[in-house]
Amino acid sequence: MINFKFFTDQKKHILIFPLFILLLTGCSKTENNPLPNQKNMSDIQYKNPKGLFDPTPFAFSHSTTASGNGNYVFISGQSGGEGLEHKLSKDFRTQAKAALQNLETVLKTSGLTTKDVLKITILIVDHDKEKLRIWTEEMHKVWKNNQFPASTLIPVPKLALDGMLIEVDAIAFKLL
Repeated sequence: MINFKFFTDQKKHILIFPLFILLLTGCSKTENNPLPNQKNMSDIQYKNPKGLFDPTPFAFSHSTTASGNGNYVFISGQSGGEGLEHKLSKDFRTQAKAALQNLETVLKTSGLTTKDVLKITILIVDHDKEKLRIWTEEMHKVWKNNQFPASTLIPVPKLALDGMLIEVDAIAFKLL
């Protein structure tokens, strides 16, 4: 605590008052601007090592890396349910499209797009080659630039709700 009686002496007051003002202005200063050498742009790299097969026809990358000044956004599993009623079609393609649309909706609420997605996990009920073909086609429609996120597809016997055929979660990177 500051003893203000100390400042009543006129001789000391002349010297201390400017120091007190400097102290107050120095303590109240806030700096929100990044340092000039900080990176302000996100750099997402998609890596598919030459020693491994090319995964792009199957709509994924072996790895993705994000760097820059930003935050990770973790997106819960999005089902193929449509609308506020969460209507589940019996058609796998319809649910795959809806799951990707739902993912895009969640991304948009954080100011993101599919270009910001680093990793997805796909759960498919009773997975087979036909469902893989459909999923791959729908991924190519959404990720048109062939820069796909890292991906894991997990065949499952059942999901949280009866009639759910697919669920997709994601990890994205949001630039600050």
